Amino acid sequence: MINALFAARADRWDKYEAPLKAAFAEAGLAVDLRMDFQPEAVDYIIYAPNGSVQDFTPYTRCKAVLNLWAGVENVVGNPTLTQPLARMVDPGMTRGMVEWVAGHTLRHHLGMDAQILGQNGDWRPHVPPLAADRRVSVLGLGALGSACAEALAGLGFAVTGWSRRPKAIPGVTCLSGADGLRDALSRADILILLVPLTTATENLMDAQNLALMPAGACLINPGRGQLIDDEALLAALDTGRIAHATLDVFRVEPLPAGHPFWAHPRVTVTPHIASETRPRTSAQVIAENIRRGAAGEPFVHLVDRDAGY
Repeated sequence: MINALFAARADRWDKYEAPLKAAFAEAGLAVDLRMDFQPEAVDYIIYAPNGSVQDFTPYTRCKAVLNLWAGVENVVGNPTLTQPLARMVDPGMTRGMVEWVAGHTLRHHLGMDAQILGQNGDWRPHVPPLAADRRVSVLGLGALGSACAEALAGLGFAVTGWSRRPKAIPGVTCLSGADGLRDALSRADILILLVPLTTATENLMDAQNLALMPAGACLINPGRGQLIDDEALLAALDTGRIAHATLDVFRVEPLPAGHPFWAHPRVTVTPHIASETRPRTSAQVIAENIRRGAAGEPFVHLVDRDAGY
């Protein structure tokens, strides 16, 4: 019997218990799944960084910590975590992110706000360019960023992707390194932020990098709030350097009621809904990693501790 500790908030148990048990059964695994074990009896920790487990030292038998979130910035630096750590790469989460990003990209590309919010009796027959004439840059080409870049290229956009290491994606111009970042920003009529949060990417979109974008560009951030220097973004919005920012993630969540983003006419706030781990599909990912562990096979989606993701 494999002992798996569900170490997320109690309100998540009702959503995950049945899908996890079904995924274990489908994989042919005999798993005792609970929210409480003696630490020394635990084989796997199914983990959320906002759960109760913060000290991994007592879990001496634990073979791996399986994160329920795509982001690992809140756990990767934990000095007590010596077990292998796998991030969540969930097909359902990826699909949700693609749909959210595509929707907001098309909104800005087509200028939908002018029609939806501007019906004042003035007939304004503005015809938007085709997608091929709109340049979109995606910063971050992990599972989520790559899927979004591919989808947008499939819609006909001229897509540039940037990542720390070189990547190759059909239909996408892939850049890397410092020079590649400057190039990606300079050609971003619409910029999408999906890089992981690390010490190297915190405040990535500061005044200097915002100034590299074309005048009147739009910025979409479904990644991490700390990727953006808030004051620099507000200044760029006020001058028109950035025409609009659609923000799904923030330094403090929920976003405080008095924050300037709420009232700014060029900011759209969405409440961290771009995508979420989906219990049914993520349970299959977790079951596969436990199956691999039981079979002595390498785990998938392991975190590079040095890189931070």
